[in-house]
Amino acid sequence: MNLTKRCIAELMGTFWLVLGGCGSAVLAANFPNAESNTLGIGLVGVSLAFGLTVMTMAYAIGHISGCHLNPAVSFGLWAGKRFPGSELLPYIGSQVVGAILGGGLVFLVANGRPGFELSGSNPLATNGYGVHSPGGYSLMACLLVEVVLTFAFLMVILGATDRRAPAGMAPVAIGLCLTLIHLISIPVTNTSVNPARSTGVALWAGAELFSQVWLFWLAPIVGALLAGVFYNTVFEATPESARRTEQMPSV
Repeated sequence: MNLTKRCIAELMGTFWLVLGGCGSAVLAANFPNAESNTLGIGLVGVSLAFGLTVMTMAYAIGHISGCHLNPAVSFGLWAGKRFPGSELLPYIGSQVVGAILGGGLVFLVANGRPGFELSGSNPLATNGYGVHSPGGYSLMACLLVEVVLTFAFLMVILGATDRRAPAGMAPVAIGLCLTLIHLISIPVTNTSVNPARSTGVALWAGAELFSQVWLFWLAPIVGALLAGVFYNTVFEATPESARRTEQMPSV
């Protein structure tokens, strides 16, 4: 598959991630309103929505582009020697454009409800620290959780897509991992682990929120690079270990 088609797949997939994940947070988390929330999906529902977007797109476009949907994932796969550095910029550009389009659609739909305002600490499901952290967590706490959780996310991605792993199950493992990550960190940063997702909604939410996006580029990319190097150094199969694995009886 040529690079142009793969980038289109990344754009579409990241659009779906932001629409499904951030859209569920903005439109469905507290429904009909924050006071009653009788039909809202809440934190657990939003966590599942993010996981389902990745799982469904992994089955839809994983065979086309690899279904990165995330600049940190692209950097982590590059660091793990699974992805060429020459394709980083086109992939990341496509992911950011898809995220901006997804964030714009969420904004347009949300504006269709009377009384909607870009108010509160996290309008449009933006990410933040300090006053823009849902739980008021500090910059250092938010930096730490984003680095560690992105590291874990990439370890699951690298492990689940290893040729020694069970075939066909990677999307499920990766989607469930992203769900778990959101369950842990929505109260801390509103969960990024994805620079494109953070940028795509912050761009529509205003300058104050956009001024905090730097953290959600820095921390996920650092965590992803660490995971890529670690997995490649410690766990990547050598020809000898691969032969031993192939000779082991199946359970």
